[in-house]
Amino acid sequence: MKVLFGSRRASSCIRHGMSGLLLGLIVLESGCDGTPGDVVASKSPVAVSAPGVITLSTEESSRVGLVVQPVARSDFRMHRDFPAIVQPNQRNMAEITALVRGRVVEVYGELGQEVKANAPLAILYSSELGLAQSAYLKAKAKLHVAEQAFNRAQFLLQEQVIGEAELQRRQAELLSTQAEANESHDRLKLLGMNDEEFRRLESSRKIRSVVPIVAPFAGRIIGRKLTRGEVVETTENLFVIADLSEVWVQANIPEKDIPFAHSVHASGDRQVEVRINAYPKEVFQGMITYVADVLDPVTRTMQLRIELPNRDGRFKPEMFATIRLFSEAQPDRLAVPEAALQRDQGRTFVFVQRSLNEYEVRDVHVGESNGTVTAILAGLNEGEPVVTHGAFVLKSELLKKPV
Repeated sequence: MKVLFGSRRASSCIRHGMSGLLLGLIVLESGCDGTPGDVVASKSPVAVSAPGVITLSTEESSRVGLVVQPVARSDFRMHRDFPAIVQPNQRNMAEITALVRGRVVEVYGELGQEVKANAPLAILYSSELGLAQSAYLKAKAKLHVAEQAFNRAQFLLQEQVIGEAELQRRQAELLSTQAEANESHDRLKLLGMNDEEFRRLESSRKIRSVVPIVAPFAGRIIGRKLTRGEVVETTENLFVIADLSEVWVQANIPEKDIPFAHSVHASGDRQVEVRINAYPKEVFQGMITYVADVLDPVTRTMQLRIELPNRDGRFKPEMFATIRLFSEAQPDRLAVPEAALQRDQGRTFVFVQRSLNEYEVRDVHVGESNGTVTAILAGLNEGEPVVTHGAFVLKSELLKKPV
């Protein structure tokens, strides 16, 4: 075998050999009909096999996580979410005021402190209370004298020492002093004296100008507005005590959404969902206890109140919350999950599984949605298998070529 380097014949042979090799590669790449695009398409597991039908291999379906579920009928319910705020239970809250004007001598209650019923919160010194006690003791003394005089007059009348007119005069004095004693007694009761303190005052005859401020029931101090040494009036709130083992969640329902509140009320199941902004991943159950009968004329809203257990103290007054109200159930409604619906240029469609690897595009007419499922008015039949997860993958492939 001779190899001719540098000759024209050798160069020509090399050129013809390279041309043949290149032609062979082109033929292998093109396929039988010489169309390069067919080979590229065959490498992809997704293809549009027919107008409105997407073909997806089993391996690719598993990889993208397609989930197919049959369309079913069920009770369809709408819901609305409304902003709300946490408030103390007004039935278990007290704003404590002084019943008499006085100067603050001692303060025992602190913000956030748990107190028991009748626990001392503060001590006031009041000259007004001392004057009232003095007037009561004087009235009681005058009453005692008047009673003695009337009894003596009755005896003298029987002995015919005095006349009927003198007895009547003594009786009138007795009635007058009795009225004064009753008036002074009632005044001291208004100033906060109880029966035990009355007995102490009558037995010892000692005036005490000290006014104790006590807790009316067990709870937590959520407000304090006094300091030692200041003079407080009867119109000032000194402490605010609340039992926070149960709180209120108050919401204002717009006029157009009032049917949601009435549907809950009419169903008899007054349980509603409450979401506290501080705990976004948790849903709490509360009970509707009040639905207003009159709308606010300014905001055109209706007040709704929910009672929520708070035994662990997680809910604080003034926290922001959201309540969810459901409409009346619409029975036997065809519905699909919201994730099954795909939208494009005004169209709403789903993918219906025709065979193991084929998915048909189906336009549907949708109704209301509750955020989880959407009612289907037309376009689907009960029992048809619909792609409920991963439909966006089919939509992406669909939009590559016109249907």
